[in-house]
Amino acid sequence: MIRTIFFDFGNVVAFFDHGRAVRRFAAHTRMDPVELALALYGGPLADDYECGKFPTAEYVREALLNGRLSCTADEFLAAYTDIFWPNPEVIDLLPKLKGRYRLVLGSNTNDAHYVRYTKDFADTLAHFDHLVASHHAGARKPHPEFFAYALRYAGAEPHECVFVDDLPANVEAADRAGFRGVVYTPDGSLPGRLRSAGVEIG
Repeated sequence: MIRTIFFDFGNVVAFFDHGRAVRRFAAHTRMDPVELALALYGGPLADDYECGKFPTAEYVREALLNGRLSCTADEFLAAYTDIFWPNPEVIDLLPKLKGRYRLVLGSNTNDAHYVRYTKDFADTLAHFDHLVASHHAGARKPHPEFFAYALRYAGAEPHECVFVDDLPANVEAADRAGFRGVVYTPDGSLPGRLRSAGVEIG
């Protein structure tokens, strides 16, 4: 029997696009946009920040240097975090699951993004019993350490948990950790996939 459902945040509960930030940064650097995106999101600096290995101020300082950006730290954060918009398909499903199941977020996310979306999506996230983020866990999906950390907040055994994520690699890792993984695609198929995993939808 399913007791707990984990949902990823990015591209599940809400969509995101780092390109939004990169386009705003273009006014503050001469660096090519592709190179800039790699500098900010594609290297060990971003991975370590998502694992909570250093604070936001340190990431911003390094990002401004790596991106050769002339904006202030506050201007950087305003653009860097303004990348999310809601996904009604999933958001509208949460009240139908709340109460019947324990709902837990399971997201690869850094401190700055977490601070922004927990504020902007406060009403949606109020449906969740706990918010698990990689910068709290000290590990990112698909690493086993993330799922071991997430399980602390499941209130259930792994086989009693469904894990919904948009990335097949993360779903496969959830399966290996004993969860029932469900790949999310924005095509209206999620209710059927949840039912197939043993979830009853009110």
